[in-house]
Amino acid sequence: MPILQTLYRRSHIAWLQVSMLTFVAGCGSQTGPKLAPAASDKSGETQPPGHQAMLAMLSEIHASGLQTDPFLGTQQLDAARRRLAELGLAKNAVHRQRVDAVIQVANHELRLGRLAEAVEHYAEARQTLPKIAAKISNEDHQRYLFQIAIGYLRLAESENCVHCQTGESCIVPISGGGMHGQKIGSEESIKVLGELLTLNPEHLAAKWLFNIASMTLGRYPQDVPKAYRIEPTKFSGEPFPRFTNVAKELGLATLSLSGGVIADDFTNDHAIDLVVSDWSTKGQLRFFVNDGKGSFHDQTVAAGLTGIYGGLNLVQADYNNDGHKDIFVLRGAWRGAHGRHPNSLLRNEGNGRFTDVTFDAGLGDIHYPTQTAAWYDINNDGHLDLYVGNEDFPSQLFINDGNGNFRDTAKKAGVTNDRYAKAVSWGDFNGDGHIDLYVSNYGSANRLYRNNGDDTFTDVANDLGVLGPLNGFASWFWDFDNDGVLDIYASSYNMSIEDVVAPYFDLTPKGELACLYKGYPDGTFKNVAAEMGLTAAVDPMGANFGDLDNDGFLDFYLGTGYPAYESLMPNLVYHNRAGERFADVTFSGGFGHLQKGHAIAFADFRGTGENDIMIELGGAYPGDAFTNGYFINPGFGNRSVQIKLVGSKSNRDGIGAKIQVDFVADGKERSVYRWVNSGGSFGANPLIANIGVGKAESIEQITVTWPATAMQTILKDIKANGQFMVIHE
Repeated sequence: MPILQTLYRRSHIAWLQVSMLTFVAGCGSQTGPKLAPAASDKSGETQPPGHQAMLAMLSEIHASGLQTDPFLGTQQLDAARRRLAELGLAKNAVHRQRVDAVIQVANHELRLGRLAEAVEHYAEARQTLPKIAAKISNEDHQRYLFQIAIGYLRLAESENCVHCQTGESCIVPISGGGMHGQKIGSEESIKVLGELLTLNPEHLAAKWLFNIASMTLGRYPQDVPKAYRIEPTKFSGEPFPRFTNVAKELGLATLSLSGGVIADDFTNDHAIDLVVSDWSTKGQLRFFVNDGKGSFHDQTVAAGLTGIYGGLNLVQADYNNDGHKDIFVLRGAWRGAHGRHPNSLLRNEGNGRFTDVTFDAGLGDIHYPTQTAAWYDINNDGHLDLYVGNEDFPSQLFINDGNGNFRDTAKKAGVTNDRYAKAVSWGDFNGDGHIDLYVSNYGSANRLYRNNGDDTFTDVANDLGVLGPLNGFASWFWDFDNDGVLDIYASSYNMSIEDVVAPYFDLTPKGELACLYKGYPDGTFKNVAAEMGLTAAVDPMGANFGDLDNDGFLDFYLGTGYPAYESLMPNLVYHNRAGERFADVTFSGGFGHLQKGHAIAFADFRGTGENDIMIELGGAYPGDAFTNGYFINPGFGNRSVQIKLVGSKSNRDGIGAKIQVDFVADGKERSVYRWVNSGGSFGANPLIANIGVGKAESIEQITVTWPATAMQTILKDIKANGQFMVIHE
């Protein structure tokens, strides 16, 4: 009896073809979440011509890429199917070329989310493979088995983590509500991985996935052979209160591919709202309004955002100083020549609606693939400018004229980069009053552009030793040790599951590691990653920082993974231990989600003075969609103060302002430093500073240094009771 028919009988489930909009059903009569359909604008309001032009362009991009998009299109699958047909070999024919072609077809079906078809083809290849084993190399045999095992594992994820989801789903170490009810996928994957490990007991990725699949069935560690069992102590870590994923309960568990997230107050009611994107060319931007009572409401249609598709990343700012935060959507990343998509500037009208003003503002004259940008008023005229880091095309520095218009001055300023930019961040690293720019590049050296004070910049990365890592991705300026001097975190993106899992088997990663460049008052840097405990290979995409326990020191969350399906690796959280080292609290804190992590935001959504975490989950391919996560803070008993700045001579949001908070905690005088921005390079925190002060009952002094004038506002003797403060320039 064919293997697939056996699976039918054993599982008693109906196989449904999986597409962009339909997934396998499970959990009895319950159907799982579906990719959110495009919103239908029933508001009746007519959008301006520029907005309509953007909608038309985005619709055309989707239509033209149905076949050719390198991640979403069918062209590669069509070619693989033609090759299979041209072989003229019958189904189940014992022939190497048939097996190879069938697996190639299955791989592309899996990529596109056609899960039933993919599993059927993997089943055929698996049945035939033993009969041709003597005619193929050991390496090819391993490769085929690994691809088949991945197919079954994705079946397990789809049936359970996606469609029978609980707050514990896919969180390592998997237990309790994360256990799989539909067992066939994991069972078959374990069998195939076992065959592979017989051929090569040192196959790191196979060993890792064998342990993970065993967890889903409650068979870890007892049923994992000692030769490739991960010791349970590897999944413990340092003690930390556990956060819980409550996205489903809050109505935020929308199913999507990779995308961006902004947490900020878009309605000026002092409650933090959410905007999330989906990089699919038909992925609808979503706007969730926080009612201030613990609930979020999808206001996408009412906000006039229907048809605003795509976007791998998002950044916010009040670019026109009207008191309403606007949104910039970044598109085209990773697609190369296929990624010449327009970005979008969405102007907040202040009445609950947004208008796409990209073309009117001069930001849509030329389109380059990108996913990273940062706002800053580089010429101190009170108007926010915008740097966009592009991939293998010149990056752009758009100067804001204060009348809603932008012009690109990157070439004149000397900041075109001309590399594969993955992160950009502004910061005055040498304290000279002129803002500088760090650009993290993939496949080449990073750049640190020092501001010369005359509207030009000089790359001093080599001089200051901050070139690496060479495969860069997430990066940012921050002050991790509260010495008042900016530091730089620069991640490495090796796209290697082997490097990531090596420490679980007491092996050393071979690839580049992240760099933590400590800044000094004289403008120099030193890489202190190793001495701060950051020695693991991490492969982050989304990344952001915030203070989880309100101790005044910044922690950070890394959303990990890469497009390939085997990159099931836990997202990571590092807790800052008083600026002296970072402790990995991924497993003790409940953060180790296996799905691909993208944009991340730290924010006090509930008005408790404590940061929760919103993470956009989901992969690059249609078959790798997942629901977003929201990790609720259990509380640490520490105090905080929230500070919203309102600039007059400086930009309205106070972006770039330096905030110093002085207080006494545990009998010691302390200072905490924050710079107003949206945090890391992939995911946007609120532009409201949430500053933890430990057990301090009062704050001796708050000093705000405004970016445009360097003038200071000083407040004294403030209660540290979680109050919300608005400070005007």
